[in-house]
Amino acid sequence: MILKTKLFGISYQFNSVKEVLAKANEEKSGDNLAGLAAESTTERIAAKEVLSQMLLKDLRNNPVIDYDKDEVTRVIQDSVNERIYSEIANWTVAEFREWLLSHKTTERDIKRISRGLTSEMIAAVTKLMSNLDLMYAANKINITATCNTTIGERGTASARLQPNHPTDNLEGILISAMEGLSYGIGDAVIGLNPVNDSVSKVTEVLNAFEDLKNKWEIPSQTSLLAHVTTQMKAIEKGAPADMIFQSIAGSQKGNEAFGVDAKLLSDARDLVLKQGTSAGPNVMYFETGQGSELSSDAHHGVDQLTLEARCYGFAKKYDPFIVNTVVGFIGPEYLYDSKQVIRAGLEDHFMGKLSGISMGVDVCYTNHMKADQNDMENLSILLHNAGCNYIIGTPVGDDVMLNYQSAGYHDIAALRELMNLRPIKEFDGWLEKMGITENGRLTSKAGDASMFLK
Repeated sequence: MILKTKLFGISYQFNSVKEVLAKANEEKSGDNLAGLAAESTTERIAAKEVLSQMLLKDLRNNPVIDYDKDEVTRVIQDSVNERIYSEIANWTVAEFREWLLSHKTTERDIKRISRGLTSEMIAAVTKLMSNLDLMYAANKINITATCNTTIGERGTASARLQPNHPTDNLEGILISAMEGLSYGIGDAVIGLNPVNDSVSKVTEVLNAFEDLKNKWEIPSQTSLLAHVTTQMKAIEKGAPADMIFQSIAGSQKGNEAFGVDAKLLSDARDLVLKQGTSAGPNVMYFETGQGSELSSDAHHGVDQLTLEARCYGFAKKYDPFIVNTVVGFIGPEYLYDSKQVIRAGLEDHFMGKLSGISMGVDVCYTNHMKADQNDMENLSILLHNAGCNYIIGTPVGDDVMLNYQSAGYHDIAALRELMNLRPIKEFDGWLEKMGITENGRLTSKAGDASMFLK
């Protein structure tokens, strides 16, 4: 394994696979903050050159966190299909990229090969791709999953309805949910981030969502984004839950900061499969985001893109219904501006799909970041061209509880119309029955939440 190269008469020597991966990454403020980034554009190109000639087996044999010290590494390594891996072990990362982008390589080919990959391999090839490469390759891969309905079918564009409220006022939550439904939002999931992480509040909102869903015969799924242990206690006491949510990280230490480990998540999945209200079999919902491990001092000197890829390798163990990266939520310390957010959104979406999971993106930014709504609209269009399973919708693009900016209910409707996409089939039919849409387009009734008060 060669860890050096020469560019323009200057030699560049790297000390490890982990260093090559970090310095080959596109510029991210989080990597700069951690002291891991390339010191110049030329060094970044040198690292990409070294990485391009690295064999996939070099990445398998040199995980960025030791197998014996990290549960996430063990989950990823132990899930590899050894027969498929043996077929590709001697490919270079450059050859892997060319294979992914080849017009001869089919979706079925990619899905098969993905079973022989580790997250470090996926991160490596991502670092060699342009934004258009990431979109083109991701669009080849169609991942579906089923909770009550099936997400990810070709020709669909789904959305999570996020009716957050700053005081968890139930009436305010439901009015916001009704407004979102009146715009055709919520086919992926109706999911609330509660302020109050208590069993009583989780139970109250889950019951309200279930009543809303049953009264209006809404073909979707609901979720409360409280801590997994809170949700489990609520379910054990009889609360109706279609799925279980949890934020996850790309290292064991990062997951410990979230208060979870692999066994707890397995127990949660088993619980909701036995006592949940959905048809299944995909009953888990995970959120991630580049930089989360650095924010909890759990990065082990690994760049944020590679750690994000490891999130997806870990999530795959639980066969989730949906996963999304909250791409610009953590702030400019990790993704400084719109250029970095757009790049990260395309990276994360591609890596999730190559990992074999139903992948979405919260197209979002914080108010102290060098980004605006036009940037997020650009990313939304790019992601839908790449085949993104879903994005998140908030009232007028403003989450008044989490204090960040995302896509608005009306934005998602416009994206569907512009790109000739439809919601999930059953939800699409429900919208037509309710008179909210006609032939896939919003009607004059759209946006009028009072229809649910009659």
